[in-house]
Amino acid sequence: MDLLEYQGKQLFARHGVPVPSGKPATTVDEAVAAADEIGYPCVVKAQVLIGGRGKAGGIKVAKDRDEAREHATAILGMDIRGLTVHEVWVEAASDIAEEYYASIVFDRAAKAPLVMLSTQGGMDIEEVADRDPGAIARLHVDPLIGFQAFHGRRLAYEAGVAADVVRPVAALLARLYDAFTGEEAMLVEVNPLVVLQDRSVKALDAKVTLDDNSFFRHTDNAALRNVGAEDPQERMAKERGLTYVKLDGDIGILGNGAGLVMSTLDVVAQAGGAPANFLDAGGGSKADAIVSAVEVIISDEKVKAVLFNIFGGITRCDEVAKGLIEAFDVVKPEVPFVVRLDGTNDVEGRRLLAEADLPNVHTAATMNEAAEKVVELAR
Repeated sequence: MDLLEYQGKQLFARHGVPVPSGKPATTVDEAVAAADEIGYPCVVKAQVLIGGRGKAGGIKVAKDRDEAREHATAILGMDIRGLTVHEVWVEAASDIAEEYYASIVFDRAAKAPLVMLSTQGGMDIEEVADRDPGAIARLHVDPLIGFQAFHGRRLAYEAGVAADVVRPVAALLARLYDAFTGEEAMLVEVNPLVVLQDRSVKALDAKVTLDDNSFFRHTDNAALRNVGAEDPQERMAKERGLTYVKLDGDIGILGNGAGLVMSTLDVVAQAGGAPANFLDAGGGSKADAIVSAVEVIISDEKVKAVLFNIFGGITRCDEVAKGLIEAFDVVKPEVPFVVRLDGTNDVEGRRLLAEADLPNVHTAATMNEAAEKVVELAR
């Protein structure tokens, strides 16, 4: 689960990471009151789960009360790359001398947290990585040992941090690691990590992704879920107990089992298509789960065709066929479907589909055939 900036900063503060003082607001009057309390100059920042807020005009400095009201009025309700701003964060302005970048992400390949630090903060880190990979210092941390003081100093020296702030930056990284492990996060990112004119350091931004599988241990974090800010398809899938990730393409994908779905994405891409989603209906999928899956997939207006790739093990292909028949009766999809059934009760499943004679439903014997057919239909 991704957190809004101010939620991430509140989480950081619990672990001693220095952050500017601030208050959230959902109305213009609340924002002005927060600005009066914090003092001027202050910064009014749009709270949406996407980057590029500053470039879109979603971050403004207010020198007085009138400017605070003007900026809050302009930002609340603003559209930033498809997301509407419903909340702002008003924080004390910072007198910035230097901008760095810091992050910790769980590296699955290395099976360890990866800590990164760069003196080129305040910009897209992907651009920095492409232009000058050596500008980013990297360090894997043994989770059994944890983040040590020398780890922070080493990263600071390798990144070229100013000598007088090596220790403060190292200390901030240690607290950031405490937040990462203590809250069971998958990512914590600070861009920029700022050095102020008085040479103190603060996290001026916060991007945090929490592992929602751990929420039974962190009920306070579970309460941070912002339903209104979530993608509508992903929210619908979560409510129905489906494993769904929205992608950028126009071909809906459903399979049973994460490995099969991943393979299906690859085969569709190899055939020249662009998957619109990852949807794993899970093993043993029943007809009602298939109906729910169809509703989630076709609720995405970008989807032009759908591929069902089912390998029957504990999942019965006849149950999948029944679910698809029921879905066509309930939701009446207008986009074409390609169905590949193989495994347990596949003959019965194909027979049911043939007898139902569903409009715009095509069958395929292999994954490659199904991928080529669905790409052709999507075009």
